[in-house]
Amino acid sequence: MPDEMPDEKRHQMIHRLTHGGTSPPRVRPWRALLLCLLPALLLTAWTTAPRAAPGGDTAPAPPGAVEPVPAVEPVPAVARAWPVGLRPLVARAWEPPPTPYARGHRGVDLSAPAGSPVRAVAPGRVAFAGRVAGRGVVSIELTGTGDPPLRTTYEPVRTSVRKGDAVTAGTPLGTLEATPSHCPAACLHWGLRRGDSYLDPLSLLPPWLLRRGPSRLLPLA
Repeated sequence: MPDEMPDEKRHQMIHRLTHGGTSPPRVRPWRALLLCLLPALLLTAWTTAPRAAPGGDTAPAPPGAVEPVPAVEPVPAVARAWPVGLRPLVARAWEPPPTPYARGHRGVDLSAPAGSPVRAVAPGRVAFAGRVAGRGVVSIELTGTGDPPLRTTYEPVRTSVRKGDAVTAGTPLGTLEATPSHCPAACLHWGLRRGDSYLDPLSLLPPWLLRRGPSRLLPLA
């Protein structure tokens, strides 16, 4: 059986077949091996080298670092009514979480008797109306509030609207249910989001609505 052709001769033959002409000068085996490995080494070094984020020289965050809650654009004061009552008491205020998945209170709890009318605070369209984990929930996408638009949520509500309905400030959405909650008495949980970011729903209210009557925080126990 003929001996296996050395790599050097095989490369020379390939070169002649693909390029024509005479054979290239004889190359020592270790030099040929180095020439074959050099492109792979360069490619590995380039693909594994750290790179700065586009548009800046910021170094990557170290492993295990906690990412802060991303900044969002200001909330316009587009509300023209409170969701319940004329000036409900705030049973629990908004407590923003330090990170997107940390604990906090992503909304405000407004005290009101069960059966109280629940109203839209600004013009928009019903994005959801139904039950979630046994509680009635209404979500309103507010008109003219950017991209992504602001969305207000109301729960627990016995809904009287359907997905796709257009609403204006003061439009009835349903009535407050007597579902047990973390409030000491019946209350409406009112939330606000832009995309995946939770915001303070009270920031929707203009100063003249916030000043209407006294407001105080009720004890949780």
